[in-house]
Amino acid sequence: MSKRKSAKYKLDRRMGENIWGRPNSPVNKRSYGPGQHGQRRKSKMSDFGLQLRAKQKLKGYYGDVTEKQFRSTYKDATRMKGDTGQNLIGLLERRLDMIVYRAKFAPTIFAARQIVNHGHIYVNGVKCNIPSRRIDLGDVISLGDKAKEMALVIEAQSLPEREIPDYVAPDGNDKVAFTRVPKLDEVPYPVTMEPNLVVEFYSR
Repeated sequence: MSKRKSAKYKLDRRMGENIWGRPNSPVNKRSYGPGQHGQRRKSKMSDFGLQLRAKQKLKGYYGDVTEKQFRSTYKDATRMKGDTGQNLIGLLERRLDMIVYRAKFAPTIFAARQIVNHGHIYVNGVKCNIPSRRIDLGDVISLGDKAKEMALVIEAQSLPEREIPDYVAPDGNDKVAFTRVPKLDEVPYPVTMEPNLVVEFYSR
């Protein structure tokens, strides 16, 4: 479970980008960082700084998963065949809380994690309350009966700024199937993600 208890837009301000593409993000009005020194002219960032920033942005986008979980996912990606950066993105997109978010069952990744934790999500007809569970190809993710009537879910399904990606196939309003592992350019990130820099950060 993520330790983040502060406002979800804090990361937006720190990064100077609208990480989740939400219309209410404060960076839409103030693109500079928070605090009294937020408007200072930025100095050139070092290679390490760029790598760290890329890791913080990617980790934050997925609900600010713990460093232990994120590093473990990276290690799994290195053991797979192919490009490690692409593998990392594929593994992150296979998290249950992310599939719930992609399916528009929740308005934010944080809400998606909460819905899973509270036992409102079923995987292949079996209740699952583990947000980090890795979904396999062909798995069917569905809403529980109570969740179908939750205001949070109804709000999420009406959000105009997000569309369900084609690797998550909807079956009505309360069920989706995970059809394939996406590549980096297929994932609907509102901002540019650089998993190659994350790989460089961990392989130092």
